Amino acid sequence: MTQVRCALLLILSAIIASCNMGSSGSKSSVGGDTITYSYKTFKQRDTSCGNNPDSACTIVKIEYPDFGDKKALNDSIAKEFIKMYAVTNAKPDTNYKQLAGNFINYYHDFKKIQPKSTLFYLLDGHAKVLRQDTSMVNIEITGYSYHGGPHGVEYTGYVNWDTKANKSISLNDILVSNYQDKLNSIAEQLFRKNEKLSDTSSLNNQRTYFFKNNKFSLPDNYLLTTSGICFLYNVYTIKAYAAGPTKLFIPYAQIEPLLLPGSVVKPYIKK
Repeated sequence: MTQVRCALLLILSAIIASCNMGSSGSKSSVGGDTITYSYKTFKQRDTSCGNNPDSACTIVKIEYPDFGDKKALNDSIAKEFIKMYAVTNAKPDTNYKQLAGNFINYYHDFKKIQPKSTLFYLLDGHAKVLRQDTSMVNIEITGYSYHGGPHGVEYTGYVNWDTKANKSISLNDILVSNYQDKLNSIAEQLFRKNEKLSDTSSLNNQRTYFFKNNKFSLPDNYLLTTSGICFLYNVYTIKAYAAGPTKLFIPYAQIEPLLLPGSVVKPYIKK
């Protein structure tokens, strides 16, 4: 399990690096003002841990940037964590404490069934600010979760924040009406090129891809960079676990007709 996890982490690191094209540093040429934040850590250990070290204990640990009185932004980061790592389909968690409590209770349920098992569960999450300026804040959320089975799972998600509007940025906020088909067509061409597939190659191959209805589609998981949109398919989204995550980068230059004139990303487009 450790070897597989290390291999996937290396793949994920490479993908994240390519997704972060144009997104390094805390500021950009758009403006120098930034939102103040500090990193905090939420940690909760199972009550049965005693004096055992974290490595021999069921534990939830989440490191995240706290933006002070920017409640909407803080809540968006927590919501993304919860979306990625919640273990219950009941009433949705709303904060890190609820997420941790349900995760640890999930472990307790397992121990009731397998009281002699020596397995421990782990949720280790990290959120970091990739970049920010007067227009946009980009936050990357990564984590590793293990709750039984042959291996744990790494996921990555993003929060793209409109600094002035004080809200998450959806594709509807930056692209013209009815953009979906055109964007999907451009994205599929790039995907096929990256995957070395011909224009006529079928995606109906369960051993390689498992797009819904065998039709190409984009994930609802993307990072807005200063040079384009990086879509990220996490493990199990379109490929088997062993294949790792898949990124698809679409430069703004290739979708410029689809960009709204006054969108938050317009200042980054070089003429």
